[in-house]
Amino acid sequence: MSPALRKSAAYAWRILLVAALVYGALVVLGRFHDLAVAVFLGLVGAAMLRPVADFLTPALPRSLAVAVALLGSIALLLGLLALVGEAVAGETAGLERQFGAGLSRIERWLEGPPFRLSHGALTDVRARTGQFLSSHRTAVISTALTGVGRLIEVLTVLALAVFCSVFFIHSGERQWRWFCDQLPAAARGRTEIAGRAAWGTFIGYTHGIVLVSSTNAVLVGLALFALGVPLALPLAVLEFFATFIPLVGSPIALAIAAVVALALKGPVVAAIVIALIVIIGQIEGHLLHPLVMSWAVRLHPVVVALSVLGGAIAAGVVGAVVAVPLVSIVWAVHQALRRDRERGGGATTPRDRHA
Repeated sequence: MSPALRKSAAYAWRILLVAALVYGALVVLGRFHDLAVAVFLGLVGAAMLRPVADFLTPALPRSLAVAVALLGSIALLLGLLALVGEAVAGETAGLERQFGAGLSRIERWLEGPPFRLSHGALTDVRARTGQFLSSHRTAVISTALTGVGRLIEVLTVLALAVFCSVFFIHSGERQWRWFCDQLPAAARGRTEIAGRAAWGTFIGYTHGIVLVSSTNAVLVGLALFALGVPLALPLAVLEFFATFIPLVGSPIALAIAAVVALALKGPVVAAIVIALIVIIGQIEGHLLHPLVMSWAVRLHPVVVALSVLGGAIAAGVVGAVVAVPLVSIVWAVHQALRRDRERGGGATTPRDRHA
């Protein structure tokens, strides 16, 4: 066998192994959807708030430092949501009037070149939409009630995530040591290496994606505010959360902003927002991600795209969000174990070294 073919085969089976592990994890994630989401959010909370708790610990008891960090972050998040709700409520009356005028403007635009749709066709679409909603009123009400049940489920998941975060922040290191102690002595060293590599990568990815999302949200908010697009703050918050889905989340959020701009401000402002989609996509893809993510993960854009798509297929939106950090963790663990093996595989846990 030629050296090139042998090297290609070696990379191929490693890639297939990583893909199989990620797919299995995503299938389990889809099976235990709510539990997995709660644990994932708990880990995200620990990655973001543990440095804050560690900073407060010299001045406060550990339990009180964890409580201050967690309750402070919850208060900050609720304050932001309240600010968004107030902004939406304050513009509701004017938005209804502007949105109605915007729909009429869009209809006139579609009637002109290059579309040249007839006024009768547009009126027929509106009438059919009204008839559909009237004839399916029961289904709409049922869907709304299902949404209420889903809201209760979401609140339950969030409560479990906060519960997990408390223990991860307070004593995550002690829990990990206990887990390693349950393993055979021969496996503890490599498990310790794998765990530390996985946690370091997860922390780096979490901090990086939050920084990228915040930067995107600020850029979008400032641009929409400068263009006079209503609901600039809620759309900026939507951009922040959408960016957690790499590559596709930000364009979707900006597309929604473009639709709002088209309805409320006209096609010129909407075209500027579409140009904004391209510009921010370039900034995110060629500046923010390479700079911010370089210390934590090094994944090719093709790998990121395939990971997002595979995660969405296996576990829906949740899979799309967690696929990239999961692939990054698996790759980081593989790299760490390979380096340990090249050094001779003599790794020991801190406890083993003090024994």
